Amino acid sequence: MNVLPGFFMTAAIALVVTFVSVNLGGPAMLYALLFGMVFHFLFNNERLRHGVRFSSRTVLRIGVALLGARLTAAEVATLGIPTVALIVAGVVCTIIVGWGLGRLCGLRHEHAVLSSSAVAICGASAALAVSSVLPDHEDLERNTALTVIGVTTFSTVAMITYPVLVALLDMDASTAGVFLGATIHDVAQAVGAGYMMSDTTGDISTLVKLMRVACLVPVIVAITLIFHTRRREAESREPLLPHFLIGFVLLVTANSLGWIPADFAGLMSHGATWCLLIGVAALGVSTSLESLFEVGPAPVAAMVLQTLLLASFVLAGLYFLPGGLN
Repeated sequence: MNVLPGFFMTAAIALVVTFVSVNLGGPAMLYALLFGMVFHFLFNNERLRHGVRFSSRTVLRIGVALLGARLTAAEVATLGIPTVALIVAGVVCTIIVGWGLGRLCGLRHEHAVLSSSAVAICGASAALAVSSVLPDHEDLERNTALTVIGVTTFSTVAMITYPVLVALLDMDASTAGVFLGATIHDVAQAVGAGYMMSDTTGDISTLVKLMRVACLVPVIVAITLIFHTRRREAESREPLLPHFLIGFVLLVTANSLGWIPADFAGLMSHGATWCLLIGVAALGVSTSLESLFEVGPAPVAAMVLQTLLLASFVLAGLYFLPGGLN
């Protein structure tokens, strides 16, 4: 099958939304999804469908793997054990308790874990990564699109409101960096919110956020193991440990050992952003707006509760737990 026509179409959408984001502001991920939905009618074209599916699966998995070039073990070590423990505990609590909140809101198991993982780890990137290892079903792409829209929207709102909250609570630069990095969903918004306040806050929020990104590896492994037995026979032939996850670990290791030159690591980071943008655009093309409106308020309610849960947990760790900071 020829995947090039559909791939080039989704790549063109990614180029357009990047131009719009740079010149008008706003989250490129959300633009990519919404712009893609506008062209959903093209998904029925056989010449384009294979390429769109290639972009929404293979290309986005490559993007997730390339995220490993942004992280090193040494950077994580500078955070200190108490801070790292708080970050990891926040991720675990949000995924587990957030899954329960999603179920209480009426979401099916897969949708609940998709939503809670996106909130807990790294927003749209985590949603796409988790979606790629969940059992395939007729609502998976729609649920993934809903999660990407929701988590990107909440992340943008948090980028604007959380710095105000930090100022009202009179946090110092270090504490503010930990809070912003540990609670804002998407990487770009967490970094942006940090540097809106100060360089120190921005540096720390970036490190904390990347630490949450590192949690993507064990989470994907755990979700793969949990849902593996529930896959259909054809799906069970896929490797238990996804190739993109192995690539992520290898890149983190190589970057930690200094085997990746800084300039090349920067190029890989940009490559990750482009791959994710193309994947999100393809996800939008394959999702109809009509199917989104059929879902109702449950996914939104679940994500609101999950977001409040994460923010409350981190605040409690910073202010009430002994040794909450290094």
